[in-house]
This record gives sequence, structure tokens and C-alpha cells, in this order.
Amino acid sequence: MAVSDLSPALRASASSRPHPKARPGYGKRSVPEQCPPREADFTLLPDRERHIAGYVDALPEGAAMDIKSLARSQPLYGQMAVGSALRALGVAGHLRHVRCLSGEGDQVRWVTRTFWSRTAHDNEWWTAFLAAEEHHPAPQEATEAVAPAPVEAPEPEPAPVPARPPALVVPQQRTAQPQPQPRPGLSPAFAALARLGRADSRLALSAADCAALEQAAAEWFARGVDADYLTNALTAGLPASVDSPFGFVRRRLRDKLPPRLPATTPVTQATPVRRLMVECTECGAPGRPEAFRDGLCRPCRELDPA
Repeated sequence: MAVSDLSPALRASASSRPHPKARPGYGKRSVPEQCPPREADFTLLPDRERHIAGYVDALPEGAAMDIKSLARSQPLYGQMAVGSALRALGVAGHLRHVRCLSGEGDQVRWVTRTFWSRTAHDNEWWTAFLAAEEHHPAPQEATEAVAPAPVEAPEPEPAPVPARPPALVVPQQRTAQPQPQPRPGLSPAFAALARLGRADSRLALSAADCAALEQAAAEWFARGVDADYLTNALTAGLPASVDSPFGFVRRRLRDKLPPRLPATTPVTQATPVRRLMVECTECGAPGRPEAFRDGLCRPCRELDPA
């Protein structure tokens, strides 16, 4: 049940579970030159959006911004409510989801970030800010290229690292898990499709389904993404029920296919230009900043003109 007349001063979670951080280079990014927090922040928003905004605003830089992490770390709203609130905050001008190319040479990869502003801004401001951000070198660029991380997702509690690895551990033994379990010799694309049902049971595919979709998924890998990125893109923003997992995944593989990475350039380039795309806060589809209004792509705006 939503709490009425919430004060923006309620900026800490009422949950004892600490909010997780995203991997380095991912997660929350606050826009520069913001005013200090005030009691009047977010007072014009509805109760639910006001509470989620106050919670997000209090999170540190690099905090995980995926729906599952936000819903798990605060007690008042579930995943569907948090997803709707984030969409409303994007429309109100407080946030934008983006994908950035990070790294140098052959080590470039896409990372997902959420830019957050305590002050609401219009579409023109966000377009200008993201256009400038695209050519602004990221301080962690080199680290991300050496040690790439998966697309922002809820992270498990970190396990202690042993002083030295156990003897005789081979990669094949580490994949001995319950079905669906890819067998040796299967492609990374087939393996990623087979694991979709673990990430979300609504997208459970049969072996025949995986074989039929393998070539379409392989094209994603050919464009520089990894299994975690593919899984995140296919499972983001799922409807309450999926009647045909095969048809749903086939369409997303086609509609959300990322662009090809630019050709590798000589190492003589000191500071690589970072490419940036905005993600629709409703469906997650990527595009250029100027193609979005209120954080929504054209198809989502047409579905909900209000």
C-alpha cells in the first residue's frame, strides 16, 4: 500500500538490506552542477514516484539501478511498481538510461548507465547533455576495458576469495548445473538462449527453439556483446505473461539488435571517443538521444500518448 504525503526528506531505505553497487562503470551517474537536497525536492510528484525518487537520489554513485535491485532494497513497492515509477521519472525529466561504448581498441564493450538529476530537465537539456557526454572521456575507461563486467543486474553477495585456487578445477566441471545445461561443443549463442529460462521462467526455451534462434543470437555476439548483455536485453521489461517465448525472443533478437562496433583504430589515438545511445525507459530499445522524447522511443510514445 502506497504511503500518502511522503516527505522528500525520506531519503533512506526502510529495509535492513544494503543496496547493491553495480559493477565498475555501470549504475547510477548523477549529472553535474546540482543544487543540494532540499525539502521541496519531488513534492510535485505522486506519492509513489516521490518515494522512489527520494530513495534513488540518496543512493551513492555507481549504485545498481535495475528494477530488481531497487525493489529488493526498499519495502514499499514491488518490481512492477518500481518499473512504472522509473518510467514516470524519465517522463518527468529526472533520469535517462543510456548505453555507452567503453574501452579502447579491441577491448571495447557496451555498458549500461542511468543518469540521474535531482532537478527535472526538459528534452532539449537532456539531448544537449548526452551529446556532450558522448565525447567526454570516462575516468574508469581503461579499467573497464581490461576487466569487462556484465550489463547492470542484481549482484549476489560476494563470496570470499581463497588464497589460491583449488587444484584440478577445469572449465567444463564448473558448468555442471541443472538443466538447461549446454553440452561441450555448443556455441555461446545457443548456451545463452538455453539459460534464458533461468533468468526468467517466462522465456524458457526448448532445445529446438534454441537451435532455431541460434543464428540470430550469434549475430549479437558478432557485434561485441556477451551472454550477460544478451540476457539482460531479452529479459528487460517483460510483460506479466509471455504466451509464446519463442516468438517473443525471436522478435526481441531482431528489434533490439545492437549496432556493429566501429572498426578498430591504431593505438596512437590517445583518448577514444565514447559512443552513447539512450535506452527507452519503457521497452529498453536503444537509439540516438534526439530520437527520444521524455525518455521514450517513438513506438512507446504512440502506445501511450499521454
